[in-house]
Amino acid sequence: MASVDEKATETQEPTSQNVDSDDDTVDPWKVESKSAKGVDYEKLIKRFGSSRIDQSLLERIEKVTGKPVHHLLKRGIFFSHRELEMILQRYEEKKPFFLYTGRGPSSEAMHLGHLIPFIFTKWLQDTFDVPLVIQMTDDEKFLWKDLTLEETYRLTIENAKDIIAVGFDPKKTFIFADTDFVAGEFYRNVCRIWKCVTVNQAKHIFGMEDCDSTGKIAFPAIQAAPSFSSSFPLIFGGKTDVPCLIPCAIDQDPYFRMTRDVAPRLGFCKPALVHSTFIPALQGAQTKMSGSQPESSVYLTDGPDEIKTKIMKYAFSGGKDTIEEHRRLGGNCDIDISYQYLTFFLEDDAKLEELRRTYTSGELLTGEMKNELVKVVTKIVGEHKEQRSHVTNEMVKEFMTPRKLNYEY
Repeated sequence: MASVDEKATETQEPTSQNVDSDDDTVDPWKVESKSAKGVDYEKLIKRFGSSRIDQSLLERIEKVTGKPVHHLLKRGIFFSHRELEMILQRYEEKKPFFLYTGRGPSSEAMHLGHLIPFIFTKWLQDTFDVPLVIQMTDDEKFLWKDLTLEETYRLTIENAKDIIAVGFDPKKTFIFADTDFVAGEFYRNVCRIWKCVTVNQAKHIFGMEDCDSTGKIAFPAIQAAPSFSSSFPLIFGGKTDVPCLIPCAIDQDPYFRMTRDVAPRLGFCKPALVHSTFIPALQGAQTKMSGSQPESSVYLTDGPDEIKTKIMKYAFSGGKDTIEEHRRLGGNCDIDISYQYLTFFLEDDAKLEELRRTYTSGELLTGEMKNELVKVVTKIVGEHKEQRSHVTNEMVKEFMTPRKLNYEY
């Protein structure tokens, strides 16, 4: 349980309204950078008040789990955290914790960027052998998008199939839609959070304006509530002292800074977090992949020809204007989108380093780097499609049925 001093420190953390600089804008709804390299994550750590995942922490994870760290951790894609050490200590002491992540269903199919947190969350579930709750915020998308509740719920089911296809353990995973589940103890926790957060605080943290709907002002408490074990009495038997670890992109951090502020006042555990960088749009690192711009993303429904066309046509190059100049001066992997994507999806460290070396030296051309990415992405999307084809409506119902999970407390 956090002390009063800890709570005071938490409320002093920067909010999404004071993290913008001349170069970067990062909040739950907008990510933009003027730099060709994209968001400056070191500055973001300082502004958000989180901690860098350094080599000593990676070594501790390996020591505690007895397994190599995931390549998304090793390469700094999951780069920042809040109280991850506390989670590792609980694991060492054989004390329980759970995982919580989510998805806002606003499109028929998920894209590669949406896949990243679920790939990493599966590794966390497999490595630590803990239960997982996945929130589908269909209510959020209804409030922010021009969509009906019926449509956002339909998209929830379709996106749940994509998530299930990642390979989560149905005996230890509960997926829920807000419009189905916000009731009982979950809703009581939402009410408790509402009472702790003023309208002025919500405006300051999330940039709400007077013209926004009251639903938008209210929603952050609904995203906060799954952080607390008491929100899931069937899973945790009413326990209030089981903390969670939240893997998410760092633009979602404002929700959980608010959550960490109110948790001690409610007698609940603060959630721990691990933050990922953003997978950039194909056109460059100034923005992240967007479901509203199909050409900026590779979707999990894209076929091989479509994947190749998107990458070859749109992937921003770090190469030079001519072959001769590229051979002489080499390419820039820091801004080359194909190389950046390979850091996310190519697991072979030696192969990735060879691509970096030869592209930087000018030996490897931009078209060849893009072809490498086409092969990797086509394989990943193809395998995901195959797994998804086996996900039935009955399986979705199993994952989304409130129940006790296979874990003892």
